[in-house]
Order: sequence, then structure tokens, then C-alpha cells
Amino acid sequence: MRTLILGGTVFLGRHLTDAARARGHEVTLFNRGQSNPGLYPEVEHLHGDRDGGLAPLAGRRWDAAIDTSGYLPRAVRASAELLADSVGTYTFISSKSAYADMSRPGVEESAPLATLPEGASTEEMGSETYGALKALCEREVEAALPGRALIVRPGLIVGPHDPTDRFTYWPHRLAAGGEALAPEPRDKHVQFIDARDLAEWIVRMVERGATGVYNANGRPGELTMAELLDACVRVAGSETTLTWISEPFLLEHDVGVWMDLPLWIPTAETAMAGFLEGSVARALAAGLTLRPLEETIRDTLAWDATRPPDTPRKAGLTAECEAALLATWHNRG
Repeated sequence: MRTLILGGTVFLGRHLTDAARARGHEVTLFNRGQSNPGLYPEVEHLHGDRDGGLAPLAGRRWDAAIDTSGYLPRAVRASAELLADSVGTYTFISSKSAYADMSRPGVEESAPLATLPEGASTEEMGSETYGALKALCEREVEAALPGRALIVRPGLIVGPHDPTDRFTYWPHRLAAGGEALAPEPRDKHVQFIDARDLAEWIVRMVERGATGVYNANGRPGELTMAELLDACVRVAGSETTLTWISEPFLLEHDVGVWMDLPLWIPTAETAMAGFLEGSVARALAAGLTLRPLEETIRDTLAWDATRPPDTPRKAGLTAECEAALLATWHNRG
């Protein structure tokens, strides 16, 4: 099968490339050649830019395209329209952030999608517009390739090669040992998906010519924050003591939701109450399989150990901030 991947050298794109090649696909990568340019020397690389630099794609044919790098509707429209007569199916990697309402668990694929705030531009992506822009990108793909679009809405994607640290923080921190700050409530459910599981499933869906919309995430309601952190300690084999700290304390001390403590969404954030408990029934019925949590943690730790020690961390508390919060917590009146 001839498969074009828009992106293909960073995180999910990298795992998609690996999965497609492992299944015998003839892979072509289209990107700017700036991220991990030495990867896959034996694979065809087409260098260009989504913003006005699509010419290398013209006049070619592939069985399928997988778009891992679309964020602005205008750019996605350009690639989808150009490739409409050149590919059989077009897979677009969207996001569960595309939903308008995440206040309830169990959000399914038919739920209403987010819209841009009044006055917001379709040319500027930020935390307030990300989900709505992804929803608009989906519509561009569906309009350009009616009946031939596969839309995948993942939750938090984790595992080796994740550049965001939004999961890696926990295995990394708990492997270091000592007293570690953990956010209450410890029984709050968390949900994420290993990038390798996501990639392998997407490739199998592409091979079948699957179309439609699918949430792709871990099973909802099966894993708590306490179970995740305990598993990180167990896999790392570290001497770690978890100190569970209350939500009011963390909020009072300006601990940032999600980024300072990955996977932490306080109960006070009622608009996001269902963000980590979305339905994946449709994807599971379509063959999505999920590896054991311990394997994801172990492999994430092994990859993290290969990073330069001075790599800036993009998420999680600094050691100094964590120590200060723990000291204040213990000394509170």
C-alpha cells in the first residue's frame, strides 16, 4: 500500500511511519525537513510547506494520506483539495478538544463541536481556539473528500518521543525518588493513549479503507490518578513517597491545571469534568487495542533516559517549586 504521511518524523507521525513500514507500506513523507531530518533515510521524503508550498505533492498518487500536522483550516483545505484526486482516503488527526461540551463523561462522536469565540481568527491557534480550529479542519477534509475521510479524535497521546512532557513528567519524577507531590483527588479517573497503539490502529483502519469519525483514547473509568502514580513508582522501582495535597491548597498556591501537574483537572473545573472520561466504544469495536500501562511507563522511562540531561521540561513542576509547595503544605497551621 502506498501511504503519504503529512509530517511523519515527530511523535505520533513517527509512530505512524514505523507502523506503516512494519506492515509493508510504501511510505512517502511530506514535511519541511526541519524536525529529525536524519530519520528514515530509506523512505521517500518530499520537502515543502503546508502554507503555500504543496507543489511537491502535485501529479502524484497514493492509496491513502494521513495528515498529522493540520491545525489551520485554510492549510488543511489546501492539502485536502490538492490530494482529493490523488488518494483513496484522507485520514485527519483531530482532537477530543474539538467537542463543544466536555462537562459530562461519555462524550460520543455525534456530540456538537466547538465553535470559535466571537472575533477570533482562523489564522491564530491558541488554547482558546485550538479545539474549534480542529473542528473546522475536519469539515474542510470532509468537504474535499466526501465519504472518503477518516477523522480521528485522540485524547492525550503519550509514550516514547513525546515532546510535551504532559505524561512523561510522572514516570520521570517518580523514578527520581524521594517525596513527591501528588494532586488530590487520588480517585479521579485519568485517560490517555499510547502513541504506538494509536498509530497501529490508524494504519489498520487505513488499510481497510475505513471512514467516519472515531474517538481514540484509553478506556474510560478504568484508571485513577493514584493507580497511575503507584504504577510509575512500581515500574521504576524507586524509593518514592507520595504526598497527596488537596485541590484548594494547590489552587490557592497558583499551581497550573494540567501543565504544572499533568493529568490534573480539579473538580472545580466543571466545564472539563468529562475530559478524561470520553467514550471510545466505537474505536474499540473497530479493533483498537491498548497495551498494558506498565509497558507504556517502562518504555517512556527508557526513552526519557536517552534525552540530554539538560533538556528543558515543557510540563510539570520544577524541583524547586515542588519542594517549596511540600514545605508549605507540611508547615501549614
